[in-house]
Amino acid sequence: MVQSMRETERKYEVPSSADTSWLPELGRVDGVAAVVDRSPEELDAVYYDTDDLRLSGSSAVLRRRTGGADAGWHLKLPLSGDSREEISSALTDTVPDSLLDLTVSRTRGAELTPVVRIRSTREVRHLLDADGTLRAELCVDTVRAESLRAEGRRAVWNEMEVELAEGADPAILDAVDKKLRKKGIARAQSPSKLARALDETATTSAGAPDEPAESAGLDPDQAGAQVLAYVREQVGVLTALDPAVRRDRPDAVHKMRVACRRLRSCLRSYRSVLDRDVTDVIRGELKWLAGELGAERDQEVLMERLSEEIAALPAELVLGPVAARLRVWNVVDSTETHQRSLDALGSRRYLALLDSLVVLLERPPLRARAGKNADKVMAKAVLKEYGRLAGRMTQALELSPGPERDVALHEARKAAKKVRYATEVARPVFGKPAKRLGKRVKAVQKVLGDHQDSVVARSAIRDLAVAAQTAGEAGFTWGLLYGTEQARAYTREQELPSVWEPASAPGPREKLSKSATG
Repeated sequence: MVQSMRETERKYEVPSSADTSWLPELGRVDGVAAVVDRSPEELDAVYYDTDDLRLSGSSAVLRRRTGGADAGWHLKLPLSGDSREEISSALTDTVPDSLLDLTVSRTRGAELTPVVRIRSTREVRHLLDADGTLRAELCVDTVRAESLRAEGRRAVWNEMEVELAEGADPAILDAVDKKLRKKGIARAQSPSKLARALDETATTSAGAPDEPAESAGLDPDQAGAQVLAYVREQVGVLTALDPAVRRDRPDAVHKMRVACRRLRSCLRSYRSVLDRDVTDVIRGELKWLAGELGAERDQEVLMERLSEEIAALPAELVLGPVAARLRVWNVVDSTETHQRSLDALGSRRYLALLDSLVVLLERPPLRARAGKNADKVMAKAVLKEYGRLAGRMTQALELSPGPERDVALHEARKAAKKVRYATEVARPVFGKPAKRLGKRVKAVQKVLGDHQDSVVARSAIRDLAVAAQTAGEAGFTWGLLYGTEQARAYTREQELPSVWEPASAPGPREKLSKSATG
C-alpha cells in the first residue's frame, strides 16, 4: 500500500554532532516550550537512479531505507519552496511497481539501479509547544556515504535537518532559522543527502550530457532563448504532473492537458524559431496525448456542470431518478476515461514523446531567426496568431445560429487559446502589453468555452434522456436541462460581440506592431 505526505524541512551545516552550544537557543523560539531528546536512530539507505541520473537530475529521490520509524521505500518528488512530497511503500527486495510507475516521466523507462549507499547516525530532538504538541523535529546526522558505482569512493559529513510537524505553522521554521543563523549555523549548500553524496563521492552519470541550450550560443535577448525557456518550463510541468495523473489527483488531468496544449501552441506559433520538420512531429504526439487525457477531463467538466444544474432545480421539477442515473453514467464513463489516461501514460508512444522533448531541449533545431532580437520575432508571431483569431471571429459572427455556427465558434475558441499561449511566451519580452492582450483574449475564450461546453452537454443530455426513456423513466427533467443549455448557449452568443470588442481594439497590439515593423 502506498502512502503520501508533504515533507517540509530545511537542512543546515553543523561542524560536529558533539557541538550543541546552539541548542539552548531553540528553547527561546516563539511557540516552543521544550526541546526533548528522543532515542537515537541508525538509518541505512540505498538510493536508486538511472545510469545517467535522470531522477536526481530532476530533483527526485528514490531510496530503500531500513532503520527508524518509517523503514521502507521512499519516493520524494519536488514541490515548491522547502517542501517535497514523500510517497512511501512497504519494505521489499525490489522497487515496488506502484513507485516505479510514478518515476516514469523522469526516467523515461530507463532501468533503476543502486547508485549510493548512505548510512546515518541520527540524534533526534522534538520541539514541543506548551501543550506538548510537536511543532518540529530536529535531527543531527553523522552521514557516511559510499558510491556503489565507483569502488572506494566515500564521504563523511555532519548535517542537521529541521522538519515541520504535520499541521504546524510553517512560521516555526523561520523562527528556528533565525536562531540558528545567529549562532553561525548556515543553510546547507546541497538540497539533499543524495546530491551531496553524488558530489563528494564523484558519482557521475554513465555518459556525458548534451550541451544545454543555454550555453549553445544564445543570449537571453534572442528569440531562441525565450522560446526554449518557455518550452523547458512546460516540459517540466508535464513531467511533474504525470505522478498526480496516475494517482487520480484533483485537476491533475486538466493541468497536464493544458501543458500539452501550451507546448503544441508554442511550437506552432514560433515555427520561425524552431524548425517545423522536427517540431511538427512532436506537435502531433502532443495532440495525441492531449486527446487521450481529454476524454477524462471532458467527463469531469460535464459531470460537474450537469450536477450543478440538477441541484439548482426546484424539487418539483426533478421527476424520476435523475441524479442517480447521472451518477451511474459518470461512474461507468469516468472509470473508462481514467483507464484511457493510464493506458496512454503506460505506452511506448508516451515514452517516445518524452524522449523527443528531452532531445528538443538538448539539441534544439534552431532556425536563423532564433538568433534575432526577441521583440521583433515574437511580436510577429503573436500578431499572426491574432490575425487568425480575428478572421475566425468575423466568420463565426456572420453565421446564423445553428450547428455550422457552433463549429465556427469552437474553431474561434481554439484560435483564441493560441493567441493567449503566444502572448505567454512573449510576456518576458513585452511585459504589460502582452499580458493585457492575453487577458482580453482570455475573456473571449471563456465565453466561447462555455458555449462549447453547452454544445457537448446537450449531446450528453440527449443520450441520458434516451436511456431514461428506454428504462421507462420520466424524460421531463432531461428535456428541461436540454432547454436550459440551449438558453445558456444563446446568452453566450449574444454576449460575444461585446466581449470581442475590447480584444479587437488596437490597444495592447500597438507596441507589438511597432516592434514587428521596427
